[in-house]
Amino acid sequence: MPRPLHLALHPYGVGGPGQHGLWKDPRVAKNASIDVNYYIRQAKAAEHALFDALFIVDSQFINATYPAHYLNRLEPLTLLSAVATHTRHIGLVGTASSTYNSPFNLARRFASLDHISGGRAGWNVVTSFDTGTARNYGLDEHLDYATRYARALEFVQVARGLWDSYEDDAFPADVERNLFLDPSKLHELRHEGEHFKVAGPLNLSRSPQGQPVVFQAGVSEEGRDLAARVAEGIYAPGGSLEQAQEYYADIKRRTAAHGRDPEHIKIFIHGSPVVAATDEAARRREREIFDEDNDLDRNLALLGRSFGAYDFSGHDLDAPFPDIAHLAEKGGRTAAASLIARATEERLTLRQVAESANAFRRSPFVGAPDTVADAIEHWFAAGTLDGINLAFRTDDDLELFVDGVVPLLQKRGLFRTAYAADTLRGNLGLPVPANRHTREPALAADA
Repeated sequence: MPRPLHLALHPYGVGGPGQHGLWKDPRVAKNASIDVNYYIRQAKAAEHALFDALFIVDSQFINATYPAHYLNRLEPLTLLSAVATHTRHIGLVGTASSTYNSPFNLARRFASLDHISGGRAGWNVVTSFDTGTARNYGLDEHLDYATRYARALEFVQVARGLWDSYEDDAFPADVERNLFLDPSKLHELRHEGEHFKVAGPLNLSRSPQGQPVVFQAGVSEEGRDLAARVAEGIYAPGGSLEQAQEYYADIKRRTAAHGRDPEHIKIFIHGSPVVAATDEAARRREREIFDEDNDLDRNLALLGRSFGAYDFSGHDLDAPFPDIAHLAEKGGRTAAASLIARATEERLTLRQVAESANAFRRSPFVGAPDTVADAIEHWFAAGTLDGINLAFRTDDDLELFVDGVVPLLQKRGLFRTAYAADTLRGNLGLPVPANRHTREPALAADA
């Protein structure tokens, strides 16, 4: 069978990074980011189109300059637990920080979502991009890169150990023998590491997919290595086709180097398709979107996030881009370094960098349905992705993609015509992890 394409939906409510004008669109409810029914509708539409997953992004620090969606939004696991009761097949992936959570608490919450959804939970592991988050957790400073990623690796290892607290047949519930639990099949973790000391066991059994699927979104050297060691799905940065090819090949190579099957890590790039009846109409709509979102003050604020929510407003906009690389060391170091390198090489002013910010987010998937399908097929065949994490501005845009592009992808044999499984692992083609206490070979998901 040919390698299948995977699709995920990434709802942004009233507008995420670079979508500065979206909240003004009359088709977008002003409370979309805190309306659970908005997410339920999005999830149902994506499930009807046979998407693999609904992805919810999160962060735990804001100021008044942040994107509209960030200012007022629901906590991911609470939200996804509600969505789970209205869906049957689509995966439910939530973002949670390994820097500002404890392993036992978070492992229990994701395991609960996994049970509520019947085996459809996924955890997007982040080390927290916003340096200001530290102050919301009683810390004076954000942890440095090395510490954050070492902590993240140990965190995932502890969570996976807790998810294996019970063997799969630990609960015979045998009335005649008066035996609800077989105590020999309950296992303490007794973990003592550099960053965590966790006794266990977790008071929750494994779900139909064994464990939640672990996603990661690292771009730095530390992030790429963490992904190659523990991730089963990746939200990749995208960029140009050549950049996406380099990232894809690098992650697959690193995964193999860690003794893992590269096919057991699915790489999703971000995509914001613009679909219209004709290529010309789609390009016209793309220009309109660029104009709607091209707010200089908001673009400056968005740049500042890579430098620890730095305030650029005090700088001369027409002077060379300021030398503030040191501010990114505990924040978005990789993105900031790339931005500074481009500004230096092209001798850009602060204004030019800010004005070009949205231009670098333009999608390669713009045009009539067949044009967009062609572009997706080209990127897929070129070794840039296993899937696309799709963001749409409105319900109408999602509908245009679902009704126009998805059938073409199906006709070409790239995308499913029915769900293969009831679990997220099953639909992603990932194996069920063997319980470490039984040491039995992993079975194919939903086999």
